[in-house]
Amino acid sequence: MSYVDPEEVTLEEGKFLVGLAREAIRTFLTEKKLVSPPKDSPQKLKGPGASFVTILTLSGRKEELRGCIGYTRPIEPLVHNVIHAAIAAATQDPRFPPMKPYELSNCVIEVSVLSPPEPLSGSGKSLLKQFLIGRDGLVIKEGFYTGLLLPEVPVEYCWDEETFLSETCIKAGLDPGCWLRESVNVYRFRSKAFKERSPGGEVYVRNLHEEYLSKCSV
Repeated sequence: MSYVDPEEVTLEEGKFLVGLAREAIRTFLTEKKLVSPPKDSPQKLKGPGASFVTILTLSGRKEELRGCIGYTRPIEPLVHNVIHAAIAAATQDPRFPPMKPYELSNCVIEVSVLSPPEPLSGSGKSLLKQFLIGRDGLVIKEGFYTGLLLPEVPVEYCWDEETFLSETCIKAGLDPGCWLRESVNVYRFRSKAFKERSPGGEVYVRNLHEEYLSKCSV
């Protein structure tokens, strides 16, 4: 199945997706309506794609998570997926109450375009060399338990590979060492993140690997 490869999404297309996410949130919060993708949406973005939308509230110079929801499988056009993820991040993240319209003016929007997850081979310590912090996100599954962390997360907290795996286990509702078990399936996926520098402001592409090296190198 073909899909929108995150590496092929340009900055201009990323700006379009971030603007679409913001408009989807604004329209739903103020009018309770689901927006439709503009007729002039870039053709590439009409292909199947997967995305996460992250909403960050500004508190002084700090950014605080306000909502983050998305999808890992490219089962619908990317433009529709971003709309659905944006509204869900604003209203359905179980960690937060639904957003109020006035909050949007103090929020920064980030849209991450994802590649489909691919399984890592083997188990235990061999997993540590099969993904790169700053490039890959992780999904861990065991039975009915599933956990996902975006590539942005270990960069934010300066985690190493073992910690990233352990925290993904915890996100799945499992014990931190679950990734050492052969019964656990671990997947990686790539992501390209487009983020506003200020609420409704300039959009840029995050270089997560460089952020990690700059922020987390001792």
